[in-house]
Amino acid sequence: MSAARHDGPDTGDGAPAPAPHDDGPAVPGAAGWRRLSPRTLLVHCGWLGAPLGSLALTALATGGRITGGAWVTLAAIAATFTVLTAVGLVRWARTDFRVTGESLDVRSGLLTRRLRSVPLHRIRTVDLTASPLHRLLGVTVLRAGTAGSGEGGGELALEALPVAEAERLRAELLARAATGAVAEDPVLARINWRWLRYAPLTFWVVGGVFVAGGSAYRALHEMGIEPWKLGFVRRAFEEFGNGMLWLTLPAALLAVIALGSVGALVLYVENWWNYRLEWADAGTLRVHRGLLTTRSVTVERARLRGVVVREPLLLRAGGGATVRAVAGGLGNKEENRKRSGLLPPAPRREAVRVAGGTLRTPFPDPEVTGHQIDGGHHLAPHPRAALRRRRMRGLLFAVLPGVALLAGLGAVFGPVLLHAAWIYAVLTTPAVLWLARDAYRNLGHGIVGEHLVVRSGTFSRDTLALRREAVAAWTFTTSPFTRRAGLVTLTAAVAAGEEGYRVPDLAAGAAPGFAATATPGILDEFLTHPARNGGRTPST
Repeated sequence: MSAARHDGPDTGDGAPAPAPHDDGPAVPGAAGWRRLSPRTLLVHCGWLGAPLGSLALTALATGGRITGGAWVTLAAIAATFTVLTAVGLVRWARTDFRVTGESLDVRSGLLTRRLRSVPLHRIRTVDLTASPLHRLLGVTVLRAGTAGSGEGGGELALEALPVAEAERLRAELLARAATGAVAEDPVLARINWRWLRYAPLTFWVVGGVFVAGGSAYRALHEMGIEPWKLGFVRRAFEEFGNGMLWLTLPAALLAVIALGSVGALVLYVENWWNYRLEWADAGTLRVHRGLLTTRSVTVERARLRGVVVREPLLLRAGGGATVRAVAGGLGNKEENRKRSGLLPPAPRREAVRVAGGTLRTPFPDPEVTGHQIDGGHHLAPHPRAALRRRRMRGLLFAVLPGVALLAGLGAVFGPVLLHAAWIYAVLTTPAVLWLARDAYRNLGHGIVGEHLVVRSGTFSRDTLALRREAVAAWTFTTSPFTRRAGLVTLTAAVAAGEEGYRVPDLAAGAAPGFAATATPGILDEFLTHPARNGGRTPST
């Protein structure tokens, strides 16, 4: 018994198909069908590295003694290897694909045969990803994102294609992409190693150290090694506890920052090695990067809805920024975060230039002196009630809980913690008020030609330039507190990127008019026009 699933129109067996390439052997008796590389089987065995490495480390830590439990683990690994190898062999033998004149077809399955057929005109992005193991074997993974890809997993993936075959297949899939005028210099940006100075200005300078430490502890614990029982670890903690805290604590913090900075530099090099952002011949935007794991993401220009210039707090303090694309067909939210990056942490001026090159129009940057939005004005400010709201939230959720906790503990255990409570309040209250003021100053919205411009955030100040025609719907969100303050949050629904982009804390009376101006026609049936209502003010 067999079954077939069609994700697109059936092209029929008689559809024209290109001859199979040498790197992709054709399936006998099925003209035009190609198989994945036989090296797929070796890629599937890559999972053996972790358990075998764990056994080796355990044997090294125990002086070469292999316990009975380790032998049981080794036997389980051998049995699992046998089963997975057999499954992988069947999967490879029963998976093939072809590119016809109209569609990409993929067949798979043993007892239940599955056919996925996607029209070429629906393919929007093609992503080539190669891990270190893939690169060692000379293969890569091809993922083709389709129009409407999202949580439903609307993409096709071909694992372990030879690199040359994957490049040719990408060219075939994008051959129908909408062509457009290419700039005189199609290369928008290349890696500049002077940008390395921005690598440490990220959260991972501190957070990454604790994540790495937690991962190491978990790995050692699973191997039967208790880190706290190791001699050098015990000695380090004893010396730390016996030292003067006013010296040891700053020294520990400096050590964490130093380790985090080194890790951030390593990750920057690994992620952005050989980085290049360029317009390809078919009117598509291509990002190529990666040292050990290479990634090449291609986005069709027609699916590019806008860009975001992102400035995390530390990076903003250092004058840097990153750029991300708002585009359809990049997969679900997790995949979108991985694929949408257009520029690594770099100077803000470079980020604005790359954002403009991506939009094919100057980026509407509110920071540029003399930049005019909305007929001669900068980004429209938000009501002062938005500032009061941010101050109140900071005091309620950051200052008050810490003070209450320390005061409660002080009432039970002693007056030292009571002093810690008022010291905490004195230190955090100015910081919270400053952050609230910064968040309010960063609020702004406006309309520049074909783009809706929104800026918000303090821990990460984001400036969004979104094509107005990409907005499919508006959501008006209020709460009892915002209604009392006369505020409303607009959310623009977009079939791309994060799928929804917020314009927080607008004046309730101005929000409908702004949404109607940005996207004429969407709100017409919900608005009461003055001409139809005796000249009264529009309302929702």
